[in-house]
Amino acid sequence: MIEPFIPAAAVFLTSVFSALAVLLIVMVFPHQNRRATSGAKPLVSDRQAVFLFENRELVDATASARSLIDKMPDIGSDWDRVSAFLSPKFTGLDGRISDLAEAERIDLDSDTQPDLRLSLERIGQMLRLTLVDLSSEGQGIWVDGLSHIAQENELASLRETLAAAPLLIWRQNSKGAVVWANSAYVEIAAELNDDDIQTWPLPALFPDISNKHKIGDVRRVKLERSSVSAASWYEWYSYPSPDGTMFFAFPADAIVNAETALHEFVQTLTKTFANLPIGLAIFDRNRQLAMFNPALVDLTLLDVAFLSARPSLFDFLDRLREDQMIPEPKNYHSWREQVAALEKAAASGQFEEVWSLATGQTYKVTGQPHPGGALAFQIENISAETTLTRHFRSEIELGHEVFDTLDEAIAVFSPAGELILSNATYSDLWLLDLKSTLGVVSIIDSIRHWQKLAQPSPVWGEIRDFVINIEDRAEWFATVTLSNHRVVDCQVMPLSGGRTLVRFSAESQPVIPITPQSSAREIASEHAQT
Repeated sequence: MIEPFIPAAAVFLTSVFSALAVLLIVMVFPHQNRRATSGAKPLVSDRQAVFLFENRELVDATASARSLIDKMPDIGSDWDRVSAFLSPKFTGLDGRISDLAEAERIDLDSDTQPDLRLSLERIGQMLRLTLVDLSSEGQGIWVDGLSHIAQENELASLRETLAAAPLLIWRQNSKGAVVWANSAYVEIAAELNDDDIQTWPLPALFPDISNKHKIGDVRRVKLERSSVSAASWYEWYSYPSPDGTMFFAFPADAIVNAETALHEFVQTLTKTFANLPIGLAIFDRNRQLAMFNPALVDLTLLDVAFLSARPSLFDFLDRLREDQMIPEPKNYHSWREQVAALEKAAASGQFEEVWSLATGQTYKVTGQPHPGGALAFQIENISAETTLTRHFRSEIELGHEVFDTLDEAIAVFSPAGELILSNATYSDLWLLDLKSTLGVVSIIDSIRHWQKLAQPSPVWGEIRDFVINIEDRAEWFATVTLSNHRVVDCQVMPLSGGRTLVRFSAESQPVIPITPQSSAREIASEHAQT
């Protein structure tokens, strides 16, 4: 009865054992794989400073590497910042990177910080940089160490910059106490206290400064110093912050000296303008009177109160016209147009006019442009000069009238041989009309004309040589005969300044006219043709 069930039981037991074996394999092998996976060390730690560049473009980096980049100075691209950070620490880094072959890896030790090591690895077109701080215990926190190094370098640079700054920088708390200062501030504080400053808070160099200021406030203060003969001036700026106020004080001695020199210069100019006999009126770019001197009041007789009210240019000229200090125009409308033209001409530096007033005075008015669009008018009383000029002109005309009444023909030549003076008798004797000529009559032209109206004589050549040669000369006499047989006595006399006087004295009047009257222009034309 039992024997028929034996094969079936064997099959059943075999199936059970097979299923158990499969279950054991499935349970054991995944567990081992998970254990092996969990226990394996990752290729790259999230805390490693690894940079992956492709053609100098950052394509990937660990979190610590990106944190390190963020702490580097912003001087360009990521490659520039990393290169600027690594190059001083690893000499010849750029050359080693350029010579790096495919799939090659090299390790570099820092020349300045022995605990730093840089690994370079070329992977196709990519370059992997791995920076390691060997001093970190177990190399597990080396990335934070590198960030700390970058921060220390930046802090040292900032401290060096503040120490070398030529200006004073300090911070005051809410109570006005100095809680921090740079080296320039400490040196001056020690100088004023005659000892080294070793305690905090530092003494306040400017105790009158309070903390209640806005950003951009600028004040100027004077600091008395014993090491210099004069006080030192500073311009300070404030920058409020939650913890107090930051102050920056720039040396202002040069500015103060320049302003003092400018003030003294302006005072000198003011005194000079006050003593000038020429009236001065300066109008700004809006054509409002900006400055005037006392001479303007004396010349124009305008009220000081009116000038002090800064009238416009047109109001100024209108007031001069009302007081008859401007030549009275025939048409007021046209006069206003002339005033506008006057302003335009003065602004371009082309205005100059003489005013003959009804009072008999004569004013010379000049307009000149000034920088910034300003306009300056100068009014000068030239009545005395005009009177003197008229007197001289009258005397000269009188002298010419007396000169023309002489019976002798007189001609005066310059050292260059040009005719500069002659009388009416000379024009009548030689049949000339010198008043109509516009050109220059030379001694050569004159001799040629004399030769036409006289008989041949060597006297003409001697006169020419005497006029041209101005050395070792003495008066001499000669006689020439005209073509109409009229005898003329010649006197050649040297004058001062190399000038020469030629005098002709005729013994008798001509009987028959010999040639029509010639002009000096024809003489000059004949000379040009020859």
